[in-house]
Amino acid sequence: MALTQKQIQEENAMIEHITNHALNEDPNSNAPIPKIGKNVDMGRVLNGVREQIGKKNWKPNPDLTEEELKLMREDVQDRIIVARVGLLLRHPFFGNMATRLRIVPADDWCPTAAVDGRNLYFNTQFFNALNNREIEFVIAHEILHCVFDHLLRREDRDAMLYNIACDYIVNNLLVREGIGEKPKIIDCYQDFKYENWTSEEVYDDLEQKFDEEELKQLGELLDEHVDWSKDPNEDQQGQAPSANSGDGEPTKGKGRPSYSKEELRKIRDEIKENMISAAQSAGAGNVPAGVERMIKEFTEPKMNWREILRQQIQSTIRDDYTFSRPGRKGWHTGAILPGMNFQETIDLCICIDMSGSIGNDQAKDFLGEVKGIMDEYRDYNIKLWCFDTEVYNEADFSADGGESLEDYEVHGGGGTDFMVNWTYMKEHNIVPKKLLMFTDGYAWDSWGEEDYCETVFVIHSNRDKNLQAPFGITAHYEEAA
Repeated sequence: MALTQKQIQEENAMIEHITNHALNEDPNSNAPIPKIGKNVDMGRVLNGVREQIGKKNWKPNPDLTEEELKLMREDVQDRIIVARVGLLLRHPFFGNMATRLRIVPADDWCPTAAVDGRNLYFNTQFFNALNNREIEFVIAHEILHCVFDHLLRREDRDAMLYNIACDYIVNNLLVREGIGEKPKIIDCYQDFKYENWTSEEVYDDLEQKFDEEELKQLGELLDEHVDWSKDPNEDQQGQAPSANSGDGEPTKGKGRPSYSKEELRKIRDEIKENMISAAQSAGAGNVPAGVERMIKEFTEPKMNWREILRQQIQSTIRDDYTFSRPGRKGWHTGAILPGMNFQETIDLCICIDMSGSIGNDQAKDFLGEVKGIMDEYRDYNIKLWCFDTEVYNEADFSADGGESLEDYEVHGGGGTDFMVNWTYMKEHNIVPKKLLMFTDGYAWDSWGEEDYCETVFVIHSNRDKNLQAPFGITAHYEEAA
């Protein structure tokens, strides 16, 4: 039955009143609740309240005088300092990082908060609407955008969608680690289904599953994600002009700042140095695991995955020692030591995971690396096949055989069973010097048979960048390598 106009008015009045009470925005909050009509559906009213509370109801009051804003700002700045102290005491890494950010009021262009790696920008009224623990959450949120390099790694992705993906990553960590409290006036994007994902993986998932309207129902951005990558003197449509003073520092009260690419690279290096220093000051056990892994990557030398692969392939063609190539290790002693003599031909088996979790781009990358191996060596014997729960299209390639990898067809698309490769090799009396497997690392059960042959796993696009196979050598494919 259709609702009457009176019923609609009564329900809307109820929704407005309850919502305002929940958000403390009703100037007459002590006013009595509107009379409930006999045909009012309270279930529908409560659904309406949930929908309203889920929207960003908070926004700065444009009618505040400059004097009122100045007094409020002084109090807010004191509370930001208190929040930083709170972070230092409870979460030393974040507190230490927070002390390295200059606090800059930005009421003229920033409605909530923003960060550029050197400065924490705040809207006075927004921070005034938060309690101290919520301010801690917002400060830590800005710090993680710096730590995870969200300021620069978007590339050509859609800005809004990537910003949402970044907020999922950041807010998940803060909630999991119990850092501050999520602000109640904004329905932040946060969902533990994206635990241990990268921002790029979340972006791809959101792009595939949700349209713009559906994304609005999922939550809201907590802060302002500013594109800092424009030249300082370049105006951007719909944005204020640059507010730089010329030395890389923003000028107060002149609109949103921007930085040159060179300045941004310097800021990125400064952030890395600050992270390492803050982690050392915080001490063991006081740095979130995700951040600790990043710092470990910065501070420990990391071998290019292709170099690992090259070494493993080279190990299959070592033959014997020879005095025709003296080893350099003995030069300083005056002794002549034998060097290694390498055969001309590499002998290798390569299996390509083509299960349903492998995308076309990954398959192209796999074949591209096989082609790279062929191009790098003057002579080779390579046995290649694909697999999912079965083995497909075994083919032999040699330098003088005339076979073209371009004609090779990949097959698969089913489940995943690594063990079928070892079963296949045994059935066909294949005992390789080295087995090279290209995979995404999502083994259904067993990874294979450890003692059958030496195995190298090249793992592409697995969310766990620290994943290691239970045997053999593991290298993670990196497109930038």
